[in-house]
Amino acid sequence: MYKFGKRSKERLKGVKPELVNVLNELVKIMDVTVIEGLRTKERQEELVASGASKTKYSKHLEGKAVDLAPYPIDWKDRDRFHYMGGMIRGIAKQLNVNVRWGGDWDSDGETKDNGFDDLVHVELRG
Repeated sequence: MYKFGKRSKERLKGVKPELVNVLNELVKIMDVTVIEGLRTKERQEELVASGASKTKYSKHLEGKAVDLAPYPIDWKDRDRFHYMGGMIRGIAKQLNVNVRWGGDWDSDGETKDNGFDDLVHVELRG
């Protein structure tokens, strides 16, 4: 069984409990690392300016989004990110938490119709 490291736990501070609950179940199944949780407005503006984010009004600002990756991180291994996204969606459904994953923004199960892949991103809907 895997568990979050100290840095990942720190990065989950300020994230809504229902999303943290989903991620706590995920880490029991696969090793993941949290890249970023709650963001400041300034940090979000930096990411938009660099092209790493498409919106000034990210759910990260409200603690309703997290960026995470399978560990160890291999940015070229899209299959592991897709596996992680599917696991997150399945766990969230079991816990009755409505989430959206950045690899399938419209949640139709089709991952090739994305205009902007953000495979590390998961957010609470609503």
